[in-house]
Amino acid sequence: MAWVLKMDEVIESGLVHDFDASLSGIGQELGAGAYSMSDVLALPIFKQEDSSLPLDDETKHPPFQYVMCAATSPAVKLHDETLTYLNQGQSYEIRMLDNRKIGDVPEITGKLVKSIIRVVFHDRRLQYTEHQQLEGWKWNRPGDRLLDLDIPMSVGIIDTRTNPSQLNAVEFLWDPAKRTSAFIQVHCISTEFTPRKHGGEKGVPFRIQVDTFKQNENGEYTDHLHSASCQIKVFKPKGADRKQKTDREKMEKRTAHEKEKYQPSYDTTVLTECSPWPDTPTTYVNHSPSPAPTFSSQPQSTCSVPDSNSSSPNHQGDGVSQVSSEQLQPSATIQETQQWLLKNRFSSYTRLFSNFLGADLLKLTKEDLVQICGTADGIRLYHSLKSRSVRPRLTLYVCREQPVQQGQQQAAGGRGDSGSATPYVYHAIYLEEMVASEVARKLALVFNIPLHQINQVYRQGPTGIHILVSDQMVQNFQDESCFLFSTVKAENGGGVHIILK
Repeated sequence: MAWVLKMDEVIESGLVHDFDASLSGIGQELGAGAYSMSDVLALPIFKQEDSSLPLDDETKHPPFQYVMCAATSPAVKLHDETLTYLNQGQSYEIRMLDNRKIGDVPEITGKLVKSIIRVVFHDRRLQYTEHQQLEGWKWNRPGDRLLDLDIPMSVGIIDTRTNPSQLNAVEFLWDPAKRTSAFIQVHCISTEFTPRKHGGEKGVPFRIQVDTFKQNENGEYTDHLHSASCQIKVFKPKGADRKQKTDREKMEKRTAHEKEKYQPSYDTTVLTECSPWPDTPTTYVNHSPSPAPTFSSQPQSTCSVPDSNSSSPNHQGDGVSQVSSEQLQPSATIQETQQWLLKNRFSSYTRLFSNFLGADLLKLTKEDLVQICGTADGIRLYHSLKSRSVRPRLTLYVCREQPVQQGQQQAAGGRGDSGSATPYVYHAIYLEEMVASEVARKLALVFNIPLHQINQVYRQGPTGIHILVSDQMVQNFQDESCFLFSTVKAENGGGVHIILK
């Protein structure tokens, strides 16, 4: 019996040895480290799964969260980015939420941060040509913006700013510790950037992106804190509601198995984290210690404004015309052209004509300006460029009577001509209001008489009588009438009377 057991042990040990020998080739083929667990875990597939499970020490917690109050589309497949439909020009709320844990980003506690909201292209192809695309849109819709803030509806935003050179961006300051909601309006529609062929083309998707910054040591909001974005499509008014309803009806017709491949529709859209927009402007900085500094994106105009006491908007009483300063000259530089546009209330088109010389602007026809600026502003700009100054309602020529030449002037009958070698110089008075007080004011300005010293203005009538100049008399003056005038002291000794002859 013992011998049998011994034989069994020998046989069993031999089988184990043979089996081990048969497996030895596998180890040689796969290499010495084929069964190393560390090598297996080093495979890319395991690395990817490992990286998707962050360690507690490396967990990233975004400081902010942005939620747009607009429903997502139900026709988006799982693992795809959400898509939200918006109506053109409708106000949509973006809630700016403080998502920090205790101790996170302590340097912004009790301080304001700056956020820039943009509408940008989703497609990479259009991103490369964004400047050309936006310039074309601006050409077709001058004076409009792609993105606006609905300030009356917004809550908690401070110092809102828009730059005429960036029609697709708005910025503002806000306090993370307070409730903040920014209401935005998108004015461009997705089909405006689709090549038009036969109609019915799908519109291009946009992105709403929010970039938030904190102040650096110089007080400038340039230190990036957080960025997030979402995908949108913009339709004409009420078009987004119809599209959402169509997608919902399509999903209801699908089977339960097919529905499992699609995301559910959510009432709000949560913006997902992304990289900051590359061309973040650094010129919009807060140099003022106050939380709401003023912002001017336009070049400062150095053009002088005519005095309200001047003879007319287009003329001065001393005969020097202001037409040269009112009209754009062909020799005007780019800067002078910009100043002219600002002075003549065309500030919304300064960016559009940013590279125009005076000669370039003057070459545009009426049809060109109407197409560029629209009917109302186009016609107004055309007349401002081409037409002459507005003719005053009444022009008078006035000469001051010299006491030493009084007899000669009376003999000349007020013709301004006499035997003296010294000519009589008349000054032009341009009237716009056609009232007696305007006559006194213009005479005081032209002949350097203090206005408060002029008591009355008379006109010499038949037999030398003095007739008080009234508003009705001024309105019945003939255009380009000539007058000599003299001054006499008032009876009470205070001031003077002016007599027109």
